[in-house]
Amino acid sequence: MFIYPILFIALFISFITDIKERKILNIITLPTILYGVIYHSIANGWSGFLFSGFGFVVGFGLLLIPFILGGMGAGDVKLMSAIGSLMGAMFIMKAFVYISIIGGVISLFLIIRNRGYLDTVKNVGIMVPSLKDSQGNITLNEKSKDKIVFPYGVPIVLGTVLTIIWGGV
Repeated sequence: MFIYPILFIALFISFITDIKERKILNIITLPTILYGVIYHSIANGWSGFLFSGFGFVVGFGLLLIPFILGGMGAGDVKLMSAIGSLMGAMFIMKAFVYISIIGGVISLFLIIRNRGYLDTVKNVGIMVPSLKDSQGNITLNEKSKDKIVFPYGVPIVLGTVLTIIWGGV
């Protein structure tokens, strides 16, 4: 199957660029989306086109609201769309469970490490509202403007790989 090599190349490059530059490149995600649609269309005709298209839409939709609220970058949304285009809607839904868990664990770890347990407990109630217009930054204390940021492409890549290894949750 020619899907996995393309997927792993896109994931690897996105992982590296997101860590180093805080960017997931269009030159990786857009051709990957196109490849997924073309591959599945050629392999399975109209049903393959629908499989890939629906995977694209689901991948896009899963991160659309966080993107609109400013808590997620456009590259993250496009990477999820590319994975959906290659692997289909059911795969991206299963992967999203791992992605969310990994992202949550990383966030909690960074909050606890940077601010301590007491501040973490105190700020749990304001974490979700603080994502609005934050571009992925979590404001821990309005007065100090401390922000914790991390590239969300990392949980996307790790969650996708775990889904390939272990399947769905």
